[in-house]
Amino acid sequence: MINLFDLFKKKAYEGDIVDLKERYRVSEATAYDGVPTVYYDILKHDDKEKVGSIDLRFTIEGDMYYYGHVGYNVLRRFRGHGYAYEACKVLFRIARKEFGMEELIITCSPENIASYKTLVKLGGEMIEQVDVPPNHRLYMLGEKTKCIFRYKI
Repeated sequence: MINLFDLFKKKAYEGDIVDLKERYRVSEATAYDGVPTVYYDILKHDDKEKVGSIDLRFTIEGDMYYYGHVGYNVLRRFRGHGYAYEACKVLFRIARKEFGMEELIITCSPENIASYKTLVKLGGEMIEQVDVPPNHRLYMLGEKTKCIFRYKI
């Protein structure tokens, strides 16, 4: 469980290719969706240039299952360099060491080939491909199917 005192600490974590720098944390009480989440910037390790963002969510109950524990976005001009893969590797370490998580669920839409390849490369098990319920926010945004991957970390 998340220590409330930790909600106010900002940290940086180094990887070989990218580093993650914490931007902010939201608690269950302050999150718009009620999901405690930590948000990080993805920075190139060598020059600290921001290449994207990644977040770690602490529940996948109910509708959150279709989002998973992890969400990431690499800025368009930096895509194709493996930064999402490298950021996930660092985030896996954080989830395990700092938050005691042993398993993560990460999802992607099957038509998002780059994300799908990233999730396969991370070595997870694709546990299912599911239809998103028509009343779900993702469905309304055009994401009608999700591939669900499980990672033991």
